[in-house]
Formats: sequence, C-alpha cells, structure tokens
Amino acid sequence: MRSAIHSTFGEPAEVLTLGEQPIPQPAAGEVRIKTLLAPIHNHDLWTIRGRYGYKPELPAIGGSEAVGVVDALGAGVEGVTLGQRVAVAGVHGTWAEYFLAPARLLVPVPEAIPDEVAAQLIAMPLSALMLLEFLNVQPGQWIAQNTANGAVGKTLAMLASARGVQVLNLVRRDAGVQELSDLGIANVLSTAQADWKHSASALLGPQGAYAAVDSIGGASSAALLALLGEGGTLVSFGTMAGEPMQIDSGAMIFKQATVKGFWGSKVSEALSAQDKRRLITELIQRIVGGELKLPAEAIYDLGDAAQAATASLQPGRKGKVLLKP
Repeated sequence: MRSAIHSTFGEPAEVLTLGEQPIPQPAAGEVRIKTLLAPIHNHDLWTIRGRYGYKPELPAIGGSEAVGVVDALGAGVEGVTLGQRVAVAGVHGTWAEYFLAPARLLVPVPEAIPDEVAAQLIAMPLSALMLLEFLNVQPGQWIAQNTANGAVGKTLAMLASARGVQVLNLVRRDAGVQELSDLGIANVLSTAQADWKHSASALLGPQGAYAAVDSIGGASSAALLALLGEGGTLVSFGTMAGEPMQIDSGAMIFKQATVKGFWGSKVSEALSAQDKRRLITELIQRIVGGELKLPAEAIYDLGDAAQAATASLQPGRKGKVLLKP
C-alpha cells in the first residue's frame, strides 16, 4: 500500500517520502480501515522530528487521525460493520491507504458530516472540549488563550461560546483577527498592536481571567499570567516558541496562581467510556448544529506529504491540511 513514511527523524519536509508498505492485518480487537482523508496535526510533525511524547520505531508511517471505511475485522470485534464510515484518533500510521485501529476507539460518522470535517473530528476538538472541562470554567467566566487561530484555539473558542463561557482570543498577526471573525469568533486581539494589553484588561474587567491557556511558552507565558485574576490557573498546552515558560514570580505569588500542564492523550486515557461518549456526542451535535466549524485549507495527495507538511506550517491557514491516499 502507498504510505507517507520517514526512515529518520527530522524536518517533515526533508524526511517524508512516498513508500510501499505491506497492508496490515488486524489482530484481535482491531479493525483495518481504508483511509479516506487524514489530517496533518502539529503533534504529527513533532513526532516525525522525534521530539514528541511518543517516539515510533523506524521506518514509520506518519499520521494519528483519519476518517475511513472499515475494511476488515479482527477476532472478537462486535458492533462494527464492514463498509461502515468511522473516524478515529490516537492511533498510528494513518497517512497510508490502510491502517489499524482498536475497535473501541471508532466513532461512527453521521451522513450529515462530510469527510473533510470527519477527518478532524476527534483529536483537536476532543482535546479542546476536554481542556474546557479540565479548566472547570463556568458560564460567564473568562478564559484567555494565545494562538487562538490554531486548530485547538478556534475550536476552544467556539465550544466555550456554545457553553456560555467568555474567551479572550489572542493572535500574533493583525490578519488573524479577521480570520477568526470570519468564523464568528469574537473578542479577538492582535498582540502585534502596542495597546493590546490595555484592550485585554478592559475586556476582562477587574476580576481578570479565571484561566489562561498557553500554547507558545517563552515570554508569552508571562503575558498570559498577567491577565489572570486572583487564584487563576495558567495551563501549558504547547510550546510553539520552543522555549521554557517565563513566569514572573511576583505575579505568581500575589495572584496565588496555579500552573498546570495538559496533555490530551493522558487526559483522554483517564476518561471513562461514558464521559468520552458524552463529549463526542456533544462535538457531533455542535457540528451538525453549526456551532462548531472545522474548515479544511487544502487536500494533498499522499505522494505530496512533504509539501503538505510545509503547507501546514504556513501562517494564515484557514483550516487543516489533509492527505488523501
């Protein structure tokens, strides 16, 4: 089968190639899925670089999420039908014509949801929804987040709004304000503007933000900490800057703030099956109801995975870059 593989760790644009791999056979409890579309996530790229929490054996097929059609069943699999369209995340090797997945992870996809949306239904949206619950924020309270025009940032803003939670959305480019506005997302500020901190404080009011989500690290962490109210929580979600968090000890002390890390994979593992179903049901309902939009920027052939990886890193994208076998 055609596969986007890498034999060494490094920059995806340099190490990804099109290769032929044996079609995998499902073990007990697994299914084989014929891939329709698979997204490129930042964590996929960090995995290829060898700098993520999971490090695959080489040579490795990229990708961790996809929508596809069930093609074969392993022993003991029940409640799954051949030909059924499903979405799945938290797996390996989805940038290929076929991949394997535990049957328990499959999410049947309603006909109302197109492939380009179903391909990105779980990983980022579920992370955003788990993060929203992790923050324990209530309707009317404020969250502040940077990289709000990223996949999780946009999704968090839309899901929070649907739950009545206020979100201050920070972007690093002025053009990002319009990008989010086009999706119906409000309270967006560009940190390229000299007076953004004053505008942020005016929006948040004297109570400040109940929680803040940092996806950058470095000096951006201190900027978010400054927006927190007393007893607020700063969550480290990512490190786009590739630098340690810079946190002002005075602000930490006098705000009595808490700093936590969030890794979606670990939080997902701890979720009960009932809670996971509840959250995924909410995602599907929000998508069908138009409250959650998951746009796609472009669809690339699997053979162009290196170029697609480069495209996924470009600023100003309006949606996910997807791969098609």
